[in-house]
Amino acid sequence: MVVGEITEDKDVVVIGGGPGGYHAAIRAAGLGRRVTLIEKEELGGTCLNKGCIPSKIFTHFAQEYKKLGHLTEMGMEFMQTDLNMSLLQQYREKKVTQLRKGVEALCKANEIEIVKGTASFLSDSRIGVENGHEFSLFNFKQAIIAAGGEFHYEAGIQFDSERILKERDIFTLEEIPNELAVCGSDYISLEIASSFAALGCRVTLILPEGLPFDASITKELLRLFKKQKITVLKDCELQEVSRNESGVRTILKKENGETISIESSHFAVSGSVRPNVGNLGLDRLGIELTGDGFIKTDNLGRTSIDNLWAIGDVTQGLPLAVKAIKQGKAAAEAIAGRHPEVDLRHIPTVIQLTPPVAFTGLSESQAEEEGYAVSVSEYPVRANGYAGVTGASDGLVKIVSDKETDLILGIHMIGAGAVELIQTGVLGLEMAARDEDFSFPLYAHPGFGESLLEAVEAIKGAAVHLPPRKKEPAGR
Repeated sequence: MVVGEITEDKDVVVIGGGPGGYHAAIRAAGLGRRVTLIEKEELGGTCLNKGCIPSKIFTHFAQEYKKLGHLTEMGMEFMQTDLNMSLLQQYREKKVTQLRKGVEALCKANEIEIVKGTASFLSDSRIGVENGHEFSLFNFKQAIIAAGGEFHYEAGIQFDSERILKERDIFTLEEIPNELAVCGSDYISLEIASSFAALGCRVTLILPEGLPFDASITKELLRLFKKQKITVLKDCELQEVSRNESGVRTILKKENGETISIESSHFAVSGSVRPNVGNLGLDRLGIELTGDGFIKTDNLGRTSIDNLWAIGDVTQGLPLAVKAIKQGKAAAEAIAGRHPEVDLRHIPTVIQLTPPVAFTGLSESQAEEEGYAVSVSEYPVRANGYAGVTGASDGLVKIVSDKETDLILGIHMIGAGAVELIQTGVLGLEMAARDEDFSFPLYAHPGFGESLLEAVEAIKGAAVHLPPRKKEPAGR
């Protein structure tokens, strides 16, 4: 290892070039700070290169393939439809490369210095970066830790990158499995199950825990999984996964002690995200951590050390890029002397199933636990005229509100257009909207957005495309 003889002075150092890191770097540079971004692999991080983007290319492919039946019904004739997975993987690589080059170009345009290597703190004002046989030293005024998270898996699973796969590896397959067992209750596992089922694979979904949705969304999703011929096994503990002559054998233990054996051609499992802080040298600094090993911060990303900030998956909360991006921008603005505000109560959560799920705010049970006088309404997507025209009539929209104040507490959707519509919900909840604030504006007709409108109107029994409520007898 060659140690640099000169220690360079830096203004703002960002560790990690994922969504949170590069957003923080660009925002800090835009506010006049000289920024150095340290990344040990590729700009864009796991999200762009291995996770979010590759998986969404696959889910988009499955969603479009699912539309072929409706297009045929409308009169579009196809000579033959084949699934060329090799071409799909080429497309994935092309798009990932294009997006990564876009991030690189933005960093260059903002005069951000990119340093390749693995970073480790030597003190609260000095950092070392190792890249192969080279080792560089930097002094810094401010540092933003955006090192992301690592996936951890159940002990004893022997992954082989062919049949027994991690969640990221399965999206690189060049063939559709005949039978796939998927283990996990998180959004990645659900996307895997939904997408491969849409592409003709026989899927068994193993749910070790309950689904992370409002009860009505869970009920509708399980109904759609049954419609898609996805076998769902609830409350099962994974015992063993092993290769055999026919493929993969999975042994499960149910809550009642019963043992189940599943045979499949492939098996996929989603890991749990833990903070990637082990090699950062944080023990040298005495920075305050949570019991789970996350870096403690305030809402702007300030740590227990004044000039060190942390954002994204190294901090507590949902491991979502949208959280990291918001935190990254806020930390950069705070470093530049501005006074940003961050409130993560209304994070939009989206799951690209077929059809997609999106939600924000409180579920019905959460609202009850917080002591609200809860009022709910549900609107089936099949009642939406545009959904019927486009062959996308599965799903529902659910509104959770406070009966005493009419305040909207949560919006939950499953169906076409949910990913785009949920931003309307986020905006409304951020502005403390009541039901009349959602029902007052005009909604484009025809459009999926009318489902949101009528779901809100249904709170007071005013939804036109739902059967009327039973009227109370006269005199009461």
